[in-house]
Amino acid sequence: MVSVSTAGGAASLRVQVWRKLRSLGALYLQQSVCLLPATEDVTRDVRRLAGRVRQGGGTARVLPMAFTDPAAEQAVIAELNAARDAEYAEVLERLPELHRELAGEQARGRLTYAEVEESEADLHRFQAWLAKIEARDYFHAAGGDAARTAVAGAAAALAAFEDAALRAETSGPAPEARPGQPRLKAVDAP
Repeated sequence: MVSVSTAGGAASLRVQVWRKLRSLGALYLQQSVCLLPATEDVTRDVRRLAGRVRQGGGTARVLPMAFTDPAAEQAVIAELNAARDAEYAEVLERLPELHRELAGEQARGRLTYAEVEESEADLHRFQAWLAKIEARDYFHAAGGDAARTAVAGAAAALAAFEDAALRAETSGPAPEARPGQPRLKAVDAP
């Protein structure tokens, strides 16, 4: 259990604390009090955060706890999983836009390296987003498999688009040189 107060600290400290705890997947019980699993990585990150809060003029308490009621523990795990499932659902909700973009560019005949590069950047954002969610999915929320499958499907769709762009760019006629423009010639190697 983590209890943090940034009163007396810089305004930016509050945002830093909120962002870090959210990135770790904290389950808030009430304002400034949250639960996190006591994994080695989380424990290290929370101790560092607590030290930063104290150095910044705030107060922080990190209290180890154990559930005495299995039903209460399962209820907390269910809440944590519901939060991750909501995040996975957002990935699933936004991924079709990447597929529509690829299909639209293909339909318009815009099979170019620039389009591949743009869509690749979008795919990398989805992959990074998914990795962040997975890092805080301590109890393997049910939505994870569907999100991973969907992101892998988007990667496959991009690979197919890239193959089509390569074929389009390498199979078309060579562009004609404009007057005064130098022409490239193949040179035999010595």
